[in-house]
Amino acid sequence: MSRPVALSCGEPAGIGPELAEAAWTALGTDLPFFWIGDPAHLPGKVPHVVLQDPAEAAERCAGGLPVWPIAMPGPRVPGTPQAAHAAGVIHAIEEGVRLVQSGKASALCTLPIHKQALAEGAGFAFPGHTEFLAHLAGADEVVMMLASDRLRVVPVTIHIAIADVPAALTPGLLERRIRITHEALVSQFGIAKPRLAVAGLNPHAGEGGRMGKEDAAVIAPVLDRLRAEGMDLRGPLPGDTMFHERARAGYDTAICMYHDQALIPIKTLDFDEGVNVTLGLPFVRTSPDHGTAFDIAGKGLANPSSTLAALRMAARLSTA
Repeated sequence: MSRPVALSCGEPAGIGPELAEAAWTALGTDLPFFWIGDPAHLPGKVPHVVLQDPAEAAERCAGGLPVWPIAMPGPRVPGTPQAAHAAGVIHAIEEGVRLVQSGKASALCTLPIHKQALAEGAGFAFPGHTEFLAHLAGADEVVMMLASDRLRVVPVTIHIAIADVPAALTPGLLERRIRITHEALVSQFGIAKPRLAVAGLNPHAGEGGRMGKEDAAVIAPVLDRLRAEGMDLRGPLPGDTMFHERARAGYDTAICMYHDQALIPIKTLDFDEGVNVTLGLPFVRTSPDHGTAFDIAGKGLANPSSTLAALRMAARLSTA
């Protein structure tokens, strides 16, 4: 790699600082990255080196965790988020985006934030990390993908009640999700001709209308239209037969209609190594697929598997 991956600190009171040190311990010089945050918030279990330029990360990572310093007021208290740190956490994300867009970093990997602490401490008004990144990057629309070595899934609707899914599942939304996913598979994942499996909304994909009309009335026409453009799309398919090993071998990504339809299979297959990838940004962004874990922060129990997978995927996608 010619440029390192940027790793933003996330919520200091969570397990992010521990994961940064664990990632350096595991990766060493194999995958150069640098952590953006306050060096005083690191647990101090491993050495760290303060960078003057992100380009130094590759040569200095042998001596310790490379750090791009962001000063924040007060110490880290594991398990107890502090409003005073909110502006610094936001600044770390902004720095990550700036360094990637300027070419100083190859990709951005983000550790988990605590939205309530950011809202209370800095008036953070975005629904989450992803929406803030889209705002910083000037992206019109982004798509959440959960990915591992065994499965990639994209939920069309995300954090809404099941009862609200049919109304939210419009032809326009489905088409945009498919187009953004298809483009990212080509441009970031290096898949020249992506194969997408598209789940139905209802059991048995509606079974000819006997179990719901949305599959035939909403999903199928969109797929027909995109197939006519040359996209390789299968579906709408019954969701209960899409995720066994033989079925997964037939596609590159599964497009699912709602949150649990997408996340249950990937968390079952790869709970510790699933990675959140944001599609539609003008740069590569990944993150571990878990939260701040306040309950175990500071106890030495944090599992770095998802962070390691996120860093490796960020590096791989940035060079695809």
